[in-house]
Amino acid sequence: MSTVIEQPVEARLVAAAPRMPSIPATLRYDRRDPFAVRMAFPAPATLEGVEACWTFSRELLAAGLLGPEGHGDVRVRPYGYGRTVLEFHAPEGTAVVHVHSQTVRRFLAATDELVPAGLEHLQLDLDHDLAELMRDIC
Repeated sequence: MSTVIEQPVEARLVAAAPRMPSIPATLRYDRRDPFAVRMAFPAPATLEGVEACWTFSRELLAAGLLGPEGHGDVRVRPYGYGRTVLEFHAPEGTAVVHVHSQTVRRFLAATDELVPAGLEHLQLDLDHDLAELMRDIC
């Protein structure tokens, strides 16, 4: 069984520079980092002209389908019928994108099959991680 789920999404760029009506993006989930979701944007959609990747919690993405969530760099909320808004805040500015909510739901359902919500902690190997930290200290 694969440990990674990738879902292409069409993101409609609402506020950012350079302005683009829609851009391809990718949602990514890796069971080795079971609490996190990554959303990657291609280089042409960023101010620096390099691919940008945002990491935020799977729980934030799921909760944002139902109502406004997030107070930091990433915020998620429903928008009208069938859309979800993701806001990405950085020192350089804010990017606001709309994505199809159904695409996000499909992605979350696939992640839930891989690692059920609420059971993420079972994927962690704390003994191994602690040993790695201790090895790096010596």
